[in-house]
Amino acid sequence: MSRREPEALLRRAIRIEQHPRHPLYLFTLTASELLRVADVSRVSRDQGGALLGYQRPEVKRHVRSITEYLDGPQVLFPNSIILALSSSTLFKQIRGPKVDSGIAEAGTLRIPLPGPGQSKPAWIVDGQQRALALSQCKRQDFPVPVNAFVADEVDLQRDQFLRVNNTRPLPRGLITELLPEVSTLLPSNLAARRAPAALCDLLNRDPQSPFRGLIRRASQDSDARHAAVVTDTAVVKMLQESLSSPSGALFPYRNIASGETDFESVRKLLLMYWKAVRDTFPEAWGRPPTRSRLMHGAGLCAMGRLMDKVMGSIDLNGARTPQVVRAELARIRPICRWTDGNREELGGLAWNEVQNTPQHIRLLSSTLIRAYLNNRRTSA
Repeated sequence: MSRREPEALLRRAIRIEQHPRHPLYLFTLTASELLRVADVSRVSRDQGGALLGYQRPEVKRHVRSITEYLDGPQVLFPNSIILALSSSTLFKQIRGPKVDSGIAEAGTLRIPLPGPGQSKPAWIVDGQQRALALSQCKRQDFPVPVNAFVADEVDLQRDQFLRVNNTRPLPRGLITELLPEVSTLLPSNLAARRAPAALCDLLNRDPQSPFRGLIRRASQDSDARHAAVVTDTAVVKMLQESLSSPSGALFPYRNIASGETDFESVRKLLLMYWKAVRDTFPEAWGRPPTRSRLMHGAGLCAMGRLMDKVMGSIDLNGARTPQVVRAELARIRPICRWTDGNREELGGLAWNEVQNTPQHIRLLSSTLIRAYLNNRRTSA
C-alpha cells in the first residue's frame, strides 16, 4: 500500500533569491489559512532558564481595532505578514523562460498542513497582532499578502524580528531579552546594547548575584514578575554607561575594535560591587521602587556612576577586596535617604520625590560622588 502524502496548501508564489540558503517567497493566504499554518512564537523561558521564542504578548486593544476595520464595508489591507517557513515547505518552478533578468521566478509553493499533535510549518516574525485580528474577523476568505523566508533556526528568526521592529515602538524589555540570543551581525544601535543585555541576563540568573530574580523580564510568568522589583531597562542603562564611557569601571574589559567583552572579569566586578551595595543598605535592597529609591531607575543609575569611581582602582583578585569595597561604600551611607527622609542636597526633595529624569539622576549622582570623594580626602 502506497504511503499517503500529507495534506498541504498549494499557492502560486514568486521566489526571490536574496540568500542562497534562505529563499524569499511572495504569495497570499486567506485569513482562515494564516493561523492554520503559522504559529506565534511567544517569548518565555524553559525550566533551565533558556530563552524560548521572541514575540511580545498579544495587545488586545490593538487587535480589536484591526478586527473592527476588517469587518467594515470597504477594506484595503496592503500590510504584509512576514513568516519564517520550515524547510519542509517545497517550491516548484513553473516551466518557461525567466523574466526580470532571473531575479525572480514564478512557481507553486507547497506548505504542509500539520496533523494532530504536529507543529505548524511557519512562524509569524512580523504581524502577530494583524494575524490574530484576521483570525477573529468575519471575512475568513479575505486574502492577505505574505512575505516569507525559509529558516528553521530560531536565531535567524529573532534576528529578522529585531530588524523589522528596529524603528517601531517595540518594548525595550523585550529587545533587551532577545539581544543576547542573536549571534548574527546587528545594526550598530542594537549591537551596542548586546553586551549590556547579556550582562543584565547574567545578573538576573547567576546564583551568586544579589540581583537574582529581582529583574523584571518580558519572558517571566506572573509570579516571577510580581517578585521582580527592578526594570531590566534601568539595569541595562547603568551597564551601558559604564561599558561605553572611557571613565567607566567596565570600559577596560571591552575591546572596542573587536566588540568582544571580558565577561568573566566584568561579572566578578559587578558581583563584588553590588553585593557590597546590598550589604551596605540591607533595609533598602530588594524592595519595590515605591518603597526604596535604591531599586529605582534613578538610584541604580546613580550607584552605577559611583561604581565607576569606587571600582576603577580596586584589585579584583585581592584577598580583602570585598571588605575594601564595603568600606568605600560606607563613606556615603550617612547621606543616603533611600527609604525615608528628605534630601537637602537635592533642594529638600523627599526620598520618594526623586524621579527617573536626567536632572534628578544628575543631581543624585553628583551628590553621592561628591560626598564619597570629600570623605576620602578628609580621611586620607
